[in-house]
Amino acid sequence: MLTEAQIAQYDTDGYVVVEGALLPETLAELRAVTAEVVASAAGLTEHTPVLDLEASHTPEAPRVRRIKQPHLAHPFYRDLAAYPRIMAALEPLIGANIRLRAGGKINMKAAEYGSPVEWHQDWAFYPHTNQDVLAVGILLDDMDADNGPLMVLPGSHKGPVYDHHSYGAFCGAIDVDKCSLDVSSPRELYGRAGDISIHHVRLVHGSALNTSNRQRRVLFYEYAAADAWPLAGIENLNDLDDFNGRMVHGQPTTQPRLEDVPVRMPLPRAPYQGSIYENQRTLSGRYFEREEAAARDKPKLPAEKAA
Repeated sequence: MLTEAQIAQYDTDGYVVVEGALLPETLAELRAVTAEVVASAAGLTEHTPVLDLEASHTPEAPRVRRIKQPHLAHPFYRDLAAYPRIMAALEPLIGANIRLRAGGKINMKAAEYGSPVEWHQDWAFYPHTNQDVLAVGILLDDMDADNGPLMVLPGSHKGPVYDHHSYGAFCGAIDVDKCSLDVSSPRELYGRAGDISIHHVRLVHGSALNTSNRQRRVLFYEYAAADAWPLAGIENLNDLDDFNGRMVHGQPTTQPRLEDVPVRMPLPRAPYQGSIYENQRTLSGRYFEREEAAARDKPKLPAEKAA
């Protein structure tokens, strides 16, 4: 699935896009299952363990911004996590023994109002004993400049782990001014439905508001090498079978591999739990909201008269 050039790009830039990873019939089933899950938001008045709602959601006009732990909503998602074509792409990057870190999530950027995700590093949420950890984004829709594409800072996975705290607690986002993080030249990732993006766990990334009339949905899975163990511990220390049950390729191990990697623990916990959108509510300097306001307030130039 990956060429030598793509493997080199992942090492240098911290990301790669793989075209046509999903076969058409698999993509069609993914879309159908997702539409079924989203439809279940009708009538809801608050978030659920599976559905994270937009601020503008109403029971009569349901708006979903994230499907959390989609494997709890439908078994198809858990099966897709071990999709052979994805495993073939990951093996050259993190080895033959691969664990699914959690059940994944689907970020739903609906047309004209899909929420932005502030700049962050996944590593800030779940540091491990080594950094053979990455995220795969499966595109359910075409992703381009107008519908809130994934934005990355190439090479940032080899830089520092930035502070993701605000007001003394974890918030899951970087205050770019306080951290002196230069985000003036991000790279936007484009792709067609069925393509996948792969990004390193330390890569700085985010995404802006969807300003188009088209939705942009991405299913994210987070994977780790089997010998990369979470520093915060496994969720249930008495249930190793559950932890090992997340293996999607190869064999588990009880021998963590230790690397000298920079770490900031995500503590104290974010005041608002449930999803990254909730975590980021307390960020003191919201970059994408500021950029959106500046774009709205920018004076429009008078239209040129036809010659």
